[in-house]
Amino acid sequence: MPRSSFINSTLSLGLLLIIWHLAALLVDSIVLPTPLLVFNTLMAAISSGELPHHLGITLYRLTISFVLAMLLGIAMGLILGRHKKTNVFFDSWLIILLNVPALVTIILCYIWFGLIETAAIFAVVINKLPNVIVTIREGARNLDEELIDMAKAYRFGRFKTLWHVIMPQLYPYVMASARTGLALIWKIVLVVELLGRSDGMGYQIHLFFQLFDITSILAYTVSFIIVIQLIETTILKPLDRQAQRWK
Repeated sequence: MPRSSFINSTLSLGLLLIIWHLAALLVDSIVLPTPLLVFNTLMAAISSGELPHHLGITLYRLTISFVLAMLLGIAMGLILGRHKKTNVFFDSWLIILLNVPALVTIILCYIWFGLIETAAIFAVVINKLPNVIVTIREGARNLDEELIDMAKAYRFGRFKTLWHVIMPQLYPYVMASARTGLALIWKIVLVVELLGRSDGMGYQIHLFFQLFDITSILAYTVSFIIVIQLIETTILKPLDRQAQRWK
């Protein structure tokens, strides 16, 4: 990150904390604790080992769901984007999945499969999958046909064509799906945990809600936001820069 961008980001975050602190002092109520109080609660939860335990479980579910949704979404989106008849046939299915509320899908998965880990992960995948398919489908529709014809002329084969011709063109769409998906999928994971699991960040936040512990809710929320931002900064952005070096 350039130095100017880092300074601007730091100043922006500092301004947000100042506004939060002043608002907390003005309200002077337990419904809006100060940033310092939230920070102290966060440190206490980390020291006790409680937060790392539940955070690790949530990240496990997030990782499994994210990988499955991306792999399946890329495969299905590529098929729909390259085969018009298949796309027309399944388009209504896709529209239905896009418009079914996440809460309904989660509840149905728990009812059909029970309150088990598989049902939780399946519910997250089903909610994320349509978004990936739609994005990749648009990328598949815009592939350079001349490059594909050239690959056929040089007898690349299916795997080599996919890896060296198709995937580089789909990369921007994959990254768009990954970034938006990461922001969406962790929210769904929390709802899944809140409704039907006995551990994880969502379960803990639900417990704090019952206890009206706003400070702990904010502390856990801040911790997860920090982790997601670290994933974005240390993994997704470097991958994006690495793939765009040729430009």
